[in-house]
Amino acid sequence: MADHHYLTTPLINQSNNIPNNQNIQNNIKNNQNIDSHTINIEEEPQEKPTKPTSQNPYRFLGFDGFSVPSSSTSTANPFRNHTPTIEGVYEWFKIVIILPITLIRLILFGLSLLVGYFATLIALHGWKDRHNPMPRWRARLMWVTRLSARCILFSFGYQWIKRKGRPAPRDKAPIVVSNHVSYIDPIFFFYELFPTIVASESHDSLPFVGTIIRAMQVIYVNRFSPASRKNAISEIKRKASCNRFPRVLLFPEGTTTNGRFLLSFQMGAFIPGYPIQPVVVRYPYVHFDQSWGNISLAKLMFRMFTQFHNFMEVEYLPVVPPLQSPKENVSLFAERTANAMATALNVLQTSYGYGDMMLLMKAVEMKQENPSRFMAELAHADLSYRINTMEALEFLEKFLSMNPDNSGCVKIDDFVTALRLKRCGLSKKIFAFVDTEKKGKINFKQFLLGSTHVMKQPLFQRACEFSFAKCSDVSDDGDDFVSREKFGDAIVMAIPSANNDDVILLFNMFDIDGDGKIRKHEFLTCLKKNPLLIALFSPLLEDEFSDSSNGLLEEIIC
Repeated sequence: MADHHYLTTPLINQSNNIPNNQNIQNNIKNNQNIDSHTINIEEEPQEKPTKPTSQNPYRFLGFDGFSVPSSSTSTANPFRNHTPTIEGVYEWFKIVIILPITLIRLILFGLSLLVGYFATLIALHGWKDRHNPMPRWRARLMWVTRLSARCILFSFGYQWIKRKGRPAPRDKAPIVVSNHVSYIDPIFFFYELFPTIVASESHDSLPFVGTIIRAMQVIYVNRFSPASRKNAISEIKRKASCNRFPRVLLFPEGTTTNGRFLLSFQMGAFIPGYPIQPVVVRYPYVHFDQSWGNISLAKLMFRMFTQFHNFMEVEYLPVVPPLQSPKENVSLFAERTANAMATALNVLQTSYGYGDMMLLMKAVEMKQENPSRFMAELAHADLSYRINTMEALEFLEKFLSMNPDNSGCVKIDDFVTALRLKRCGLSKKIFAFVDTEKKGKINFKQFLLGSTHVMKQPLFQRACEFSFAKCSDVSDDGDDFVSREKFGDAIVMAIPSANNDDVILLFNMFDIDGDGKIRKHEFLTCLKKNPLLIALFSPLLEDEFSDSSNGLLEEIIC
């Protein structure tokens, strides 16, 4: 896998012995925005901390800072189709010439799909024991559907397909993994191997396709459900262990790419611990990129139908044995497999994953000029920060509300506005905490990792609940809530210069239902969506957490 280097920004702590007036002098010297002729102290009250302060606004949670991994592929876009539009006289001329042939191909495609569909219906009719391997006579009947799949490939312009190597015997490699470039991949493997595949639950409802993949005894998985993923791994292990089942085929990248990069592998194929045969698929081209990236399915199919021939190469690589030593874990097994595939393809491995594709689609939906800048190499971030895709999408929405520029970066003014803060000492510290490169602007990856790092701290949840308890009153019906007055008192402790309008802005952010009271679930929900705002309540927490944070941390971990 690609090596990662870390850029760690040390947090500079102020000396505990600096008097308050010295702090004020330092602040004035460092502030470039102060008018050189007048300093109006009365307009903005000076913040006078009664205790020594740190440049890290989250020190009370028991950590100093975080690091952002750098990557040589950080500007790459593995999901980009390089020919999304029809360009050039040759391409238009070719489309005009081949249109009559396209009609014949469409007829062949439709007939092949219908024949395969009805053959599958017959093979599945009356078969109730789907838990066990398909009876042989039903599997033989599925050859009709497999030949129909080859006709479909022919109609798409794959008159011949170049192969290198051979499939290993099933008893030598019960699991097959492949890179995933196009919807053509599974059609080819269906014809070639008739494997059991692992697919999203949503595929079951697709017309025609859902019925056909049921005959493959598909293993369904909901990628957002840990229980579903765990069950899928058990099914992979069960079916791989029995030679009466077909091979198990997985696309460990989890989504399609443009074939120029290899995404970080998901572990489902490797956890069972069986030998794996990697297969690599290539689609050489000159004028038409066949990868299923930022291009619609309809447009991709039309372009395929209007080519004289589409090239496809399939290479079966040597079998990769499972764990070679007691010291090797599943990740190293996956890494050896990925290295073999990347070498055969002559491509770079990345830390991008399925979650990055979701981020890219969200940025496209929000009409960002450079949507690829909002990918965050979530596969690596998930290992380090335990970030799931849904959390990342929520943080992306928040970041996009900060009005990033064309480079995908946000400056402090837009940052504090989106968090409903004013530009003050605390908000500057929060921004500086996220700005690990000290460039005066942050990108989405920094915002995501900074927010998640705070949220995943062992003391974060307790800090949120303790903050609510410190600010709350008890209503007549016995429910705890935070009133505007007490909320304002807490905010002024952190930001002495905050006025009534500043407090109302923040209060309305926490008061999700707008009833004038912040209930506990609203308070906790807001801080979960905006974990950086826990710094607002640090004055309430420092006494409680400074003396006992180590003890609380040990208690939580134990």
